[in-house]
Amino acid sequence: MSLDNIEEAPIDTFDGGIAPEADLETAAQREDDVAERLEDAPVEREEAREEGEAEAGVEEAAEQAASSDDDPVEKLRRELYMSPGDWYVIHTYSGHERKVKANLEQRITNQNMEDSIFQVEVPDEYVMEYRGNAKKRVRRVRIPGYVIVCMDFNEDSYRVVKETPAVTGFVGDQHNPVPLSIDEVVMLLTPNVLEAAAAEEKSAPAPVQEVQTQFEVGEVVTVIDGAFATMSAVISEIMPETQRLKVLLTIFERETPMELTFDQVEKIEE
Repeated sequence: MSLDNIEEAPIDTFDGGIAPEADLETAAQREDDVAERLEDAPVEREEAREEGEAEAGVEEAAEQAASSDDDPVEKLRRELYMSPGDWYVIHTYSGHERKVKANLEQRITNQNMEDSIFQVEVPDEYVMEYRGNAKKRVRRVRIPGYVIVCMDFNEDSYRVVKETPAVTGFVGDQHNPVPLSIDEVVMLLTPNVLEAAAAEEKSAPAPVQEVQTQFEVGEVVTVIDGAFATMSAVISEIMPETQRLKVLLTIFERETPMELTFDQVEKIEE
């Protein structure tokens, strides 16, 4: 066979596995893309986490706002911050607090002082009083002898308040009294707004402040003061609002009712 008849075949060359230049550039680009995505992944995750927290924060704030809208005490606090005037304490004759409120409100109207004296309140509290074996929920003045007034303090408003019947004056410096803080006003008026909110919703009455005593109806105590000292008595009624007891003393073999103060009797030690 002649060498001339052998067709010239293509010669394979070994280039050491090196890819053409275009392939190298494509592979390098892919590596760069992967590296870039890996670098961006933590940032994207952090951004997603922050976005999720922001959305959760907005939802939580909305829930808190809705909750505070439903809370009569927080509603009172917001109204106090937004309302004009300052709150002052005035001293009245004890037992005349509600009459002072009514008279002062009438004087404000009659003398066109609505732009200077904005609100008059008697801080209340709601307690359980004991009448024999029965308990009754009652409203009473929280601080006897005092009323609070929201006003712009000036000569005219001072005169209208001071000249109201049964008012003895402002607490503190008569001509430069120190107003109450918002927290103090909220504390004083909380029972009032809770009761009003309960009445408006026609729900259960607002919580009462239970009057606790150390005595019980039917309990036997010893009288320690007065003409009947050392005698035993049976409690028939407790009056915590006046710190007094109605007791039954056995005198000449007959039960005699008598009213004593808490400190005129003592419990019998068991």
